[in-house]
Amino acid sequence: MSAPRSNGSDFEAHDHGVCVRDALVSAEAVCAEQSLRLTPVRRRTLEILLEAHEAMGAYDVLARLDAEGLGSKPPVAYRALSFLVDAGLAHRIERLNAFVACTHPGSDHDPAFLICNSCGTVAEGEARDALAPSAVAAGFEIEQTVVEATGICPACKDV
Repeated sequence: MSAPRSNGSDFEAHDHGVCVRDALVSAEAVCAEQSLRLTPVRRRTLEILLEAHEAMGAYDVLARLDAEGLGSKPPVAYRALSFLVDAGLAHRIERLNAFVACTHPGSDHDPAFLICNSCGTVAEGEARDALAPSAVAAGFEIEQTVVEATGICPACKDV
């Protein structure tokens, strides 16, 4: 697992325990507000994504769930991940065919992802703000964006 870093718009060091705890509190609030059920498997799947701070494939998540006795069949992980994405608690990283926990659960946003090619850390930013001026100038109404940028994070660049 990579060193703890922010899962926000930058890669700064932070208190990872507080980060995970706060994200789970937010997830519980989002689920309560939307009358969604955060089952033990769904909650643990979200915890696994939060702990990693990097994109994880469904089979990587499944391996962790299986090791903890929470299910060994692929549908277990896929259903939990699908729930988290649909609830706005996680995002699918198309380029990597993997998933990350959302850093803005419960908010309407269009994420942009910064993916480190070296350590795999993924930071989430906002895409709509960057594209809005061009869209307005073209008379285009943005409904959804998916932006994924790859490169080297500050920690890996300094090595």
